[in-house]
Amino acid sequence: MPRKPPFKHHRFPRDTILCAVRWYLRYPLSYQDVVDLLAERGVTVDRSTVYRWVQKFGPELTKRTEKHLRRASVDWHVDETYIRVGGKWRYLWRAIDANGQMVDFRLTARRNAKAARAFLRKAIERVRLHRPVTICTDKAHAYRRVIREINHRYDPHFESIRHIDRKWRNNLIESDHAALKRLLGYRQSFRSLRTAKATLSGIETIRSIKRGHIHVKQPGVIGEIEFIASLFKTAA
Repeated sequence: MPRKPPFKHHRFPRDTILCAVRWYLRYPLSYQDVVDLLAERGVTVDRSTVYRWVQKFGPELTKRTEKHLRRASVDWHVDETYIRVGGKWRYLWRAIDANGQMVDFRLTARRNAKAARAFLRKAIERVRLHRPVTICTDKAHAYRRVIREINHRYDPHFESIRHIDRKWRNNLIESDHAALKRLLGYRQSFRSLRTAKATLSGIETIRSIKRGHIHVKQPGVIGEIEFIASLFKTAA
C-alpha cells in the first residue's frame, strides 16, 4: 500500500515547509525566529504552524534518513544528560559510536537501572546484528549490572560486550552532550515527552546529516539541502 504523501492538504509548498523545519532543527532558533526569517522572504506563517511542521516532519525526516545512515562502529559511548520537559527534569540517555555517530537516544523520568536496561536493549535491538563490542560509560554502578545481564541474554558463556567504566574515556559523549545543549539553546524546556522526542529525533538526524554520517551527500550546507529534498522528492 503506497504511503500517504506527507504534504497533502498543506497550504504552503513543500520547499517552504522543509526549509522552515531544517532551520529550526539545525540552528539554535526559536519558532518566532523561524517565522521572522520566513517573513523576510515574503512568507507569512504563524508560530503554531511552524511548531506543527517540526512535530510532523522531524520524525518523518528521521524515518526517511534511516536507510542512508552509515553503519555505526562497534565501540559505543553511553551516558545520560538532562533536559526540562513539562517543567520537570527528565533524563536523556544517548549512545554514540567512536566516530561520534548517533546510535540511539531515549527520554525517561528516572535515572536508574531499569531505565539504563531499557535504553541499552532498545539501542542494541536497533542495530540488530551489529551489536557493540565495547561500551564505555561513567562509573555509575547500574551500567555494569545491566551490561552483564545483556551479555547473559545473548550468550551466557561468553562476554560479548566489554564494559569500560573509566570516566575520562567517555569525554567524547560528554562533548557531544555539550554541543547538543548549545544547539538547543534556550529551547531546553519542552511541553511534553512526545514533543521532546519528536524534536530531538529531528535534531539528532540533522546533526548526523551535517556530520556526513550518511552514504550520499555533497559537502556543505547545500549538500544538506539537496539531500533532504531528495528524501521527499517523490512526495506530492
